[in-house]
Amino acid sequence: MSQPSGAAILVQGLIDQGVEFVFGYPGGAVLPIYDELFGDERIRHILVRHEAGAGHAAEGYARATGKPGVVLVTSGPGATNAVTAIADAYMDSIPMIVLTGQVPTSLIGTDAFQEADTIGITRHCTKHNYLVKDPADLAATIEEAFRIATTGRPGPVVIDIPKDVQIAVPSQSRASKLTATHRYAPQMVASAEQIAEALEMIANAERPILYTGGGVINSGPEASELLRQFQDLTQSPITSTLMGLGCFPSTHPDFLGMLGMHGTYEANMAMNRCDVMVCIGARFDDRVTGRLDAFSPDSKKIHIDIDRSSINKTVPVDLGIVGDCAAVLGQLIAAWGERKPQDLGEWKARIAGWRARECLAYPEKSAKHPDMIMPQRAIERLHALTRHKEPIVSTEVGQHQMWAAQYYGFESPNKWLTSGGLGTMGYGMPAAIGAQLGCPDALVIDIAGEASIQMNIQELGTASQYRLPVKVFILNNEYMGMVRQWQELTYESRYSNSYSDSLPDFVALAEAYGWKGIRIERPEDLDAGILAMMEHDGPVIVDCCVASDANCLPMIPSGAAHTDMILYGDRVDGTMDDEAKALV
Repeated sequence: MSQPSGAAILVQGLIDQGVEFVFGYPGGAVLPIYDELFGDERIRHILVRHEAGAGHAAEGYARATGKPGVVLVTSGPGATNAVTAIADAYMDSIPMIVLTGQVPTSLIGTDAFQEADTIGITRHCTKHNYLVKDPADLAATIEEAFRIATTGRPGPVVIDIPKDVQIAVPSQSRASKLTATHRYAPQMVASAEQIAEALEMIANAERPILYTGGGVINSGPEASELLRQFQDLTQSPITSTLMGLGCFPSTHPDFLGMLGMHGTYEANMAMNRCDVMVCIGARFDDRVTGRLDAFSPDSKKIHIDIDRSSINKTVPVDLGIVGDCAAVLGQLIAAWGERKPQDLGEWKARIAGWRARECLAYPEKSAKHPDMIMPQRAIERLHALTRHKEPIVSTEVGQHQMWAAQYYGFESPNKWLTSGGLGTMGYGMPAAIGAQLGCPDALVIDIAGEASIQMNIQELGTASQYRLPVKVFILNNEYMGMVRQWQELTYESRYSNSYSDSLPDFVALAEAYGWKGIRIERPEDLDAGILAMMEHDGPVIVDCCVASDANCLPMIPSGAAHTDMILYGDRVDGTMDDEAKALV
């Protein structure tokens, strides 16, 4: 029998790893791989309309299913178009394998047609990357790449494959000798001494708080279940980062909501005044900490993270524990034994006082547009009418993203897909497509803004081609809303280029792509529009016209402390008007 080509070895390697879908776009430097995929029903190729869409779709698939997403793009612009999605996956710890074509090895470095230094370009936004120069290396490289992408702190891995390597066959002398190495071996469990020290700090805390992040979700469903058990043992108040939403039920009485720049007043105040903070799978991002010298100044800090480099990177901690969230939580639960939790009545009463501020309350009507829908109300009604279906919700980036995080509650992990660290506009719809493919029976909703949705709006065609019933719910305020808000608060309302001029007719555009289009313009039509969206068994775009002057509050201004939050009724200088004082 003849030896398989590099392309055949690659496809077989993907099959061996259990790959269901490859999100990609063909080009000259990957045609041998595409030819190998032709007619092979073991892997389903999803043809996107742009390589960034391929990357974000793979991210959505990975986030919703827990399996690594796989991307296939050509050399040069194919690879460079995918870089934003690669960087996005790197920042948010999403497991992804990106296969890029490359010019033949003899042409590398000659500025050949569609050549780019993919390895150099992606070196700083990948967990690892490879340039494969011999087809005999492919099988071992694929196996190792999947292990690196999915173990430890997950992330994207790039495999750059020259065209001649895809065509060539391995030499007999090397084909049977190469095996995958095990150079990467992340630490999974903590020492008994660390567990004992952590429990002593937690058990003696009078004002504890659990600060959870996306690492809990990345660790798998078991980690979220163990987190619930550990919270039940300790009775500690608990908060979450943007990326961690869903790792703990939003309806639990001890859940304080999201923390950080647009987090709740009670979450941020509890973080500021706690005496023991247990950080589980989060990384003290600047959007969470605010001004570092004022961040939780009087607390002892425990940091549990599988990424050794994250510990003491931003915030010095008293106890750093390197390990997998699920494994370490399991150790803590086992070691807790029959201990009784502290009486936290006084601490929780204090938190109840902060809750009474009702920081997520918002005006019923817009001052400038009293007849228009308030965007917060739109998300509240979307949540109320869809929550029974436990939908997967993706977002673009901007005000609508923060309103979704604030007003759409999540009870379980892998239901919330958003771009956190990189803040990538255009993420939501392709991510929803990937999630819908991975979870075909789920209701998948992309909460979008009219500016962000246009970043990858061509992926409407992808959903049409594969008959995916994705729902896109656009909060259309005719502005790049978060840009406008910052311009209002910090640039004296000089709205430089933040107005979304020449907007398309989203209903007509939906219909042009074979989607159903719905427009909601009045508050009294909101529920009917949402129900019509849900009743349609195909893809739907809802153009929900909302007040253009609504701001996303609460908000910690850039460089400010948790105690300097702006709430409704506050002035930008931090003082309160009479109406706000009456609510305190």
